[in-house]
Amino acid sequence: MKLVLDFHIEGEAARVAAVAFDDWGAVEGTKNYSLAIGHVEKPAKGELDLRALPWLVQLMDANRLEPEAIVLDGFVHLDPLETPGLGRRLHDTLNGRCAVIGVSKSLFKGTETPDQFCVFREEETAPLVITCAGIDLGAAKARIRTMHGRKRLPTLMKLAARIAKGSVDA
Repeated sequence: MKLVLDFHIEGEAARVAAVAFDDWGAVEGTKNYSLAIGHVEKPAKGELDLRALPWLVQLMDANRLEPEAIVLDGFVHLDPLETPGLGRRLHDTLNGRCAVIGVSKSLFKGTETPDQFCVFREEETAPLVITCAGIDLGAAKARIRTMHGRKRLPTLMKLAARIAKGSVDA
């Protein structure tokens, strides 16, 4: 089993979502999960925003989810020097039990994004930036490239985002 995870904050509340799937090319997930959070503290100014971390872990623990890989909307590493981001912290919190693949629609901030991190899923669109832990970068890029979806972002990632925003029920 694999998971797509997403987290959405609205005001002081938040929702974390997961879409489980078995095959990288799956059109639909096998099961959806969500967890509503009543209050989320703002991160200290200038610090990495890790508000999602405990809730992602809680959602997985509450549903006894043991994925072989997690696809996360965001960065595993924040730059080519592998500065840890949310995805790396998740990988470490899970003691490396599963690979974590970060998929970002934006380039690294404050530094040039090397081509080795970019995946083009459709011609004439901006690339997705792939970072990962527990899996080779080339393998991570190949898996994201094969995920279902006609547009830039894979279908299951769009679904997880809609669940996290509360526009689709888990």
